[in-house]
Amino acid sequence: MQTTSKVLMVKPARFAFNPQTGGNNAFSRPGRESSAQENALREFTSYVALLRANKIDVVIAEDTPHPHTPDSIFPNNWFSTHEDGTLVLYPMSAPNRRNERKPEVLEVIRKNFEVRRLIDLTWWENDNLFLEGTGSMVLDRDNKIVYACKSYRTSEQVLADFCKQISYTPIFFEAYDRNGVAVYHTNVLMSLGTAYCIICTESIRPEDRERVLASITGSGRKILEISFDQLESFAGNMLELSRPSGRPVLVMSATARKSLTTEQSRELSAHYKLLSPQLDYIETHGGGSARCMLAEIF
Repeated sequence: MQTTSKVLMVKPARFAFNPQTGGNNAFSRPGRESSAQENALREFTSYVALLRANKIDVVIAEDTPHPHTPDSIFPNNWFSTHEDGTLVLYPMSAPNRRNERKPEVLEVIRKNFEVRRLIDLTWWENDNLFLEGTGSMVLDRDNKIVYACKSYRTSEQVLADFCKQISYTPIFFEAYDRNGVAVYHTNVLMSLGTAYCIICTESIRPEDRERVLASITGSGRKILEISFDQLESFAGNMLELSRPSGRPVLVMSATARKSLTTEQSRELSAHYKLLSPQLDYIETHGGGSARCMLAEIF
C-alpha cells in the first residue's frame, strides 16, 4: 500500500530556526525568536484543520518545551511506520533532533499503530552516519524500492542496513542544487505517489539519471518534471494521501502550488484534490514544507 489516510503531526512547543541543521539546509534562515512559536503554531493549526476537513485522520502528538527540540514539527525524519507493523527509528545528524524521540511522542505512536517489530537504527549515530527517515528516503512501498540521494544526512551504509532489514532495493544516487551543493534530503527533489512521480531530474547527477528514471517508469508511474526554481519553492516536497471516499489528495504548500505551471496544475488536479496549506513561516525558518510535517501511519 503506497498511501494512507492517517498521519501523525507534532504540535510544536518551542519552534525556532535550528542552528544545528541550518548549516547544511539551504532552505532555512534565522528569524525573530520571540514570534517564532506563535507564527509556526498558527500555520500548524490551519494545516491540521485543512487535512481534517478533507477526511484525513490526523493524530496530534504534543511536543514538550524541554529538552528544546526546535525542529519537532518535522517528525517524518526520525521514524516511519510500515504496513506489516514495523516501526523504524532513524539516526539523526543534529544532536538536538535526536531528542525528538521523546517518550511522550513514542507513546502516541504506539497508541495509534500496532508495533509488531521495531527496527532501531539510531546506534549509527555513534559512527556519525545518518539516515533521516522519509526525508532521506522516498519509498516505493508497493514495489519495495527506496530512492535516496547521497548527502551528509543520508549514508549509503545505513541505507544498506535499512534495506537489508526491511527487504527493499536501494536506488542510491547523487543530486545537487543549482549551486552544486548536495541536496540534503531526497524528499526535496522528488515525491512518489500511486500514479505520478514529481521529480527535479536536472538536479540528479547525469550519470545517475537514466537509472533513477528507468526505475520510476518501470513501476508504471508517469513522471512530472519540476525545475530548480520549483524545487526551491518546495514543489518536490509533496505527499499523496488516500481518503475513505473520493479522489486522493495531493498535499503541497501554497508556495509550492504557486510555482506550478498552468499545465502542471491542470494535470495534477485531474487526478487529485490539491490541498495547499500556507506554510511560509515554517518553510522560511524551519527549512521544511508540507511533506516534512507528515509522518504516515500505516
